[in-house]
Amino acid sequence: MARKILKQKEKDSGRPRQKRAQSPGNLLLVATRKGAWIYRGDWTRRSWKADGPHFLGHIIHHLVLDPRDGRTLLAAASTGHLGPTIFRSTDFGRTWKEATRPPAFDKVPEGQKGRSVKYTFWLTPAHANEPGVWYAGTSPQGLFRSDDGGDTWRSFSYINHDPQYRQWMGSVQDGTPDGPKLHSIIVDPRDPAHLYFAMSGGGVHESTDGGRSFRPLIEGLEVVAGFDASNATFHDPHCVRLCPSNPDRLYQQNHCGIYRIDRPSNQWTRIGRKMPKRVGDIGFPMVVHPRDADTAWVFPMDGTTVWPRTSPGGRPAVYVTRDGGRRWQRQETGLPGEQAWWTVKRQAMCVDSYEPAGVYFGTTGGELWMSRDEGDRWQCIARNLPEIYAVEAAAI
Repeated sequence: MARKILKQKEKDSGRPRQKRAQSPGNLLLVATRKGAWIYRGDWTRRSWKADGPHFLGHIIHHLVLDPRDGRTLLAAASTGHLGPTIFRSTDFGRTWKEATRPPAFDKVPEGQKGRSVKYTFWLTPAHANEPGVWYAGTSPQGLFRSDDGGDTWRSFSYINHDPQYRQWMGSVQDGTPDGPKLHSIIVDPRDPAHLYFAMSGGGVHESTDGGRSFRPLIEGLEVVAGFDASNATFHDPHCVRLCPSNPDRLYQQNHCGIYRIDRPSNQWTRIGRKMPKRVGDIGFPMVVHPRDADTAWVFPMDGTTVWPRTSPGGRPAVYVTRDGGRRWQRQETGLPGEQAWWTVKRQAMCVDSYEPAGVYFGTTGGELWMSRDEGDRWQCIARNLPEIYAVEAAAI
């Protein structure tokens, strides 16, 4: 009788029932200022066990599991004395090997000024039909590719040395306080030759020929007042996401708002103006629902005056749209109600593929938060970590 009543309540609520996962568990891959942690959860997503730290003392910018083989991990690392490198594990982090040739800019002729990779910032597995192929974005802005599972890397396409792209990239003094960077490398799941990437600063760019050529995709995007919006140099995309359920739709969290584009249009539309004015639509991360292209989440921050990079008013909240950006809803249940002066970086928010979807984020204060019900309720599953740079969810 009780089970019958429960089923009727679920039916009346209009919310889908949570289904038992097809995999034995989950991974949360957490990259921080002082190392990496792997959190292992069961299928209920209620019990998590920490595995780490890995690379204690290293700056880990990104930690990613290869979905094509389900076991290979790549970590983008850097330290003051070892410099930037890539580590690779094929046994879920029990052992690691350093890349034989990590991403590095090509040498330039004597007398010319070259560039050096400060750190690798973003890692993306290539198309499902290209096993072992990875892309990497660096600071300063560079795009690299590995064809052997992350062991050796080379400059990809022409953009690293193209005069026009170098102009758009600006100097190492430009961009965010921790340096300019190339990020949000996206591979169209329908076509391995269709690629996107974003540069902070330098705009969003697209290739339809496997990287032989790229073109800016910045129409409709705003820039800081007084600068020329037609010049890619002045564009600062923070995070770009492609919808898994509709690859013709992309969302963007930008220095100047929240945007959406529906291809084949080349025009971005600002959808963040519907956010509460006291909160604004400035932030770093953005994630998209795995099955619903109308649903996306952002974590806004205080973007006023000197850009304090904290939650607005010290009251953190996630905001969700379920209609493509026409309306936004505040999701704060379980989060601190006041005096929480942290924020979330662009890679430190993710979503899993469960039903209902789980949403996760890590904070600059070293806390790891999760919601099992698409943001309706939040709980903290880890505290006292170093500053969190990136969080990725994966099923195993």
